[in-house]
Amino acid sequence: MPPILLHLLPASLYAGLGVWFWRSCLSASDPKARQSMSRPERLLLLAALAVHGLALRGALFPGDEMRFGFGVALSLMVWLAICFYWVETLYTRLGGLHALAMPAGAVASLIPALFPGQHVLANAATPGFRAHFIVAMLAYSLFTLAALHAMLMAFAERRLHDARFSKALATLPPLLTMEALLFRLIGIAFVLLTFTLLSGIVFSENLFGRAFQVDHKTVFAFISWLLFGALLVGRKVRGWRGRLALRWTLAGFVTLMLAYVGSRFVIEVLLHRT
Repeated sequence: MPPILLHLLPASLYAGLGVWFWRSCLSASDPKARQSMSRPERLLLLAALAVHGLALRGALFPGDEMRFGFGVALSLMVWLAICFYWVETLYTRLGGLHALAMPAGAVASLIPALFPGQHVLANAATPGFRAHFIVAMLAYSLFTLAALHAMLMAFAERRLHDARFSKALATLPPLLTMEALLFRLIGIAFVLLTFTLLSGIVFSENLFGRAFQVDHKTVFAFISWLLFGALLVGRKVRGWRGRLALRWTLAGFVTLMLAYVGSRFVIEVLLHRT
């Protein structure tokens, strides 16, 4: 299959599912009954994830080397986030998130084709680097899913306060349930981010072939770690919730994106360098 089709196929599947979810939510006589995916919908999403994963594998490993530019990084984070989301739907009713996750998947699956990137990762073949890379990507993807979750919660809360709760939003779980899921995602992602930062500092020479250096990526990653850590402490000690918690979540996510994805975007897209 030509590489471009590997990107277009999952994008089409995601987009089709997104349209289907929106139409079924808006046309349902009882929105609450439309909170779970049907078996065919779940299998179709799994097929989209499988083809998206194949496209990412080709973009990450075009030959013997490993390339990880802006487009691949963003696409991989969204892919992992939707994988987590798919698993979560097996245990939790998340109907309202369907229509938000699908457009994100459609856009993310096309980005590597538009911005392939030529940045080659050093020491990518070593087991230590691969473990560090996997943990970092899992942390990024969980924070991505948490950010999407927080944006939907903020929109739903505003519409609820304005007494304009549409049929599509009526398929959402209760806000307290969504909030509990949000903090579960943040808690797991925070632990993974902590391991990522510690391994990068302690084993820098083994992982990257150089002594630890404080650069912009490290600074933004630590700021994000502090923001999410403060949010979790505030939740535990002061009972932070609602809009305050959502703002801290989005602030931490934006800061984390600046640590790698933002810098690669500036280098590759704006400055046209590798």
